[in-house]
Amino acid sequence: MSQISKSLTSGPVPPNVPTTFVADNGTTAIPAANILNLLTNDTVVNNDNGISSTAAGNTFTVLLNNRQTQTTTLTTTDATLTTSQTLALGATPGTFYIYGNIQAFNSTTPASGTYSFTGGYRTDGATATEIGTEFRDQFEDLALAASDVFVSVSGNNVLIQVQGVVGLNINWNSLIEYRRVI
Repeated sequence: MSQISKSLTSGPVPPNVPTTFVADNGTTAIPAANILNLLTNDTVVNNDNGISSTAAGNTFTVLLNNRQTQTTTLTTTDATLTTSQTLALGATPGTFYIYGNIQAFNSTTPASGTYSFTGGYRTDGATATEIGTEFRDQFEDLALAASDVFVSVSGNNVLIQVQGVVGLNINWNSLIEYRRVI
């Protein structure tokens, strides 16, 4: 069996390997058996930088802030208005600028629809109010022309809702991002 050794007196010095990773919030990740798990995640935590990090054990997580993604596909089979996502505005009064996109797909036809929206919302900490009317863009294949998306308020929440087409199985997915001032 052969051995390889590196003299520290000649040639380049081997690189230092980091042994701890400190996140934005001061938590630390320490590799276990030289393995560090690096993950990403969406969070509705308000952070104007749009990105932050946290650590625990041997896991370091990069967080995409001010963002909420629909985690599973929503399927509609009729024209019933269905909530795709709910964004809670929280107990602190403030103003929100919310924007996002929604995608729809029916594999049988096949047919697609894509939608984007922007809107302004205010909360007093208990009740959400829509400021004016949201702006929407929509692009639909003819088979999905009767489908639609709506952004509205209920209680202290902003609701992202979709409306399918009778007789079509439509899969939906949505993403919400926002900016807030208090």
